[in-house]
Amino acid sequence: MRRVVSLAIRHLSRCPAAAAPCALFSNPAATLSGSCSDPSLVRNHHNLETGGHKLSPGSNDQELLEAELKYCKSKSHKYSKLEDWFKKRLEAMCNKYVSNSSSPVVEINGLEYFEEDGCIFRKLQNSDQVPEVVLCLDQLQFLQTKDAQFQQIRVSPNQKYLASSVRILSDESTCVVVKLGPKPEVMHVLPRAFSFEWGTDDSLFYACLENLQSHQVYRLLLEDTRTISELVYKENDPRFFVELTCTKDGRFVAINCNSKNSSEVWLFDRLYVMDSPKNVQKRVPGIIYHVEHWRNELYILTNFGSTKEYRLMKAPVSSPGMKNWQMVYAVKEKTKLIDMELFKDHCIMMLKCYGHLYLQVFSLNEPKAVKCIQLPPWACAIESEDNLKCEANKFSFWLSSPVQPPVNLLYSIEDNELYIQEDESKPMITRDCKVTRLKAPSMDGTLVPITVFHKETLNQMNKKTLLVHVYGAYGMDLNVDFKPEQMVLLEDGWILAYCHVRGGGELGLRWHKASRLDKKCVGIEDLEACLRHLHRMGYSNPSQTALTSNSAGGVLAGSLCNVSPGSIRVVVLRAPFLDVLNTMLDPLLPLTIEEQEEWGDPSSDQNLLKYIQAYCPYQNIKPQKYPSVFITAYQDDKRVPLSGLLRYTRKLRNAAAVNACNTMDELPDIILDIQPGGDHFGPSDWEESIYEVARHYAFLYKQLELGVQSVHE
Repeated sequence: MRRVVSLAIRHLSRCPAAAAPCALFSNPAATLSGSCSDPSLVRNHHNLETGGHKLSPGSNDQELLEAELKYCKSKSHKYSKLEDWFKKRLEAMCNKYVSNSSSPVVEINGLEYFEEDGCIFRKLQNSDQVPEVVLCLDQLQFLQTKDAQFQQIRVSPNQKYLASSVRILSDESTCVVVKLGPKPEVMHVLPRAFSFEWGTDDSLFYACLENLQSHQVYRLLLEDTRTISELVYKENDPRFFVELTCTKDGRFVAINCNSKNSSEVWLFDRLYVMDSPKNVQKRVPGIIYHVEHWRNELYILTNFGSTKEYRLMKAPVSSPGMKNWQMVYAVKEKTKLIDMELFKDHCIMMLKCYGHLYLQVFSLNEPKAVKCIQLPPWACAIESEDNLKCEANKFSFWLSSPVQPPVNLLYSIEDNELYIQEDESKPMITRDCKVTRLKAPSMDGTLVPITVFHKETLNQMNKKTLLVHVYGAYGMDLNVDFKPEQMVLLEDGWILAYCHVRGGGELGLRWHKASRLDKKCVGIEDLEACLRHLHRMGYSNPSQTALTSNSAGGVLAGSLCNVSPGSIRVVVLRAPFLDVLNTMLDPLLPLTIEEQEEWGDPSSDQNLLKYIQAYCPYQNIKPQKYPSVFITAYQDDKRVPLSGLLRYTRKLRNAAAVNACNTMDELPDIILDIQPGGDHFGPSDWEESIYEVARHYAFLYKQLELGVQSVHE
């Protein structure tokens, strides 16, 4: 059985959101100055905050780590009962939303392959036969961790071989190649191979991930007596990341080379896999493009054009360069293109505008006649069904929201009808939940979308607790998929608000560009505006408001704590990026050069250095009253290493202590929750994920003074 539980599913994917820069820096934390009427208070507080172990200004990482672990342990008793209570509630809530559907299935020539409980199976489609085991994790002797799990599965065209990636450790994956037959046999193990596609039954293309970077593509020839891997592509620009895909019709294997703002695609024709790859269009700064193939023409999604939003172009396979691109369809401004699917002679665009989802459907023969299909107003996220067939005339997809489990819908291209395939045994949660879409005026007058969820019957909303979510980086949307853990909060009368600030991608490519490089402060201003607007509209108040964010969203959350700490009471962060300046000044970190197109290069631009310094969360910590902060960090996180978070936490506590001395304000709890192992995406184990959320909720409820009884009164 597959759990459709957000906190239990962690993907090893290379996307902008997964590429948040590493917050490691070499300079020790700056010492805060400030007078204090009672020096002993500061001295005692410092001893308490470091677990009784006094740290020198040049303390090394190990000393900081040991002190932080002691401090966290000293605070744990304060939250332990609430943690246990939430763990039980979360387990019950998540078990309530276990999906009875099987894992994603790979269908090929009457057989289907799927993964379940650490094994890959195959069986005849639509049959009741007992599935045959192809490969199990416990067969793989090289595995040294219980947390290993299968990820993508690729079957060769005539089912001679199967290749599957196995996630082993933080950001590490290995590809296992199995020869199919009456008795499947492991033939090859390809260390660090994370992206792969079959050329033919006997040739596999793959790319390796090393130190968070992917720059080379290899071709493995399985029937060669030497069984060799040969290099077929090498990327020389460190800003680019290389991965492989296959066109939907199976004709081409594509080498996709992407930086943060430009692309280049090379194609291997699967009919001639021993030939060199063919370049579609040489990279041009600022031009992004993605390639599909249909009936001997390439369909190219690109931002090339005057609007700089996505357009669909087509070009002949024989001459695919930009000069031959012909426009088929254009996405409107302030509209997010989520995905595209090709069916028979039609194209379906999945779109979003100010939070509302809809489809646009047109014939590839007559693209000007566009049909628009509005999707239900409660829907926030859309995902295509697995194994969509190119020749099909029905589009199956899933809709969800943070408080609505996935609902299966079917759109008939032929009938132009939309059908909801609803399970009557599981009533729609959104019937008991109100979804409101707001627009907050930011400092420059731009309207920033906010999506709000709460119980239909909620009264006195200005006194209710509010949890605000934000991200705002890399052109990535704030995650609005279903999260069963949010149902616990909804049940307790919380208001949930998702702020779609600039820097994200909710309103298209321009929405991202409006808050990157030397415009990053725009996203911070948007977040401030969203909080003001929510409170003005009667949603909670600052003393009952909490803020949460992950990864690069930590820049906005951390900055808000510095510039407007009184607008929130509590902050919960997971693997946050909190020191932009020192990270981007260190070219030896694995992602620094690649991230320059998002954050800039302060080492070569003095004005940019000053700009980053002015908003960077770590650089702008100062003595003032801060909200309580809970940070979850992972020891094996290569994107946001522990070293930087240790120093950030220390500096923030010192600032809060100085302020407490000068004003006698109550000291906030500032906790760094350090988890052994793990990676940037958190624990892969379901139980550990439950524990993590339970710790977060216990902290929120304790800091907001929400007793176990009061939330149910």
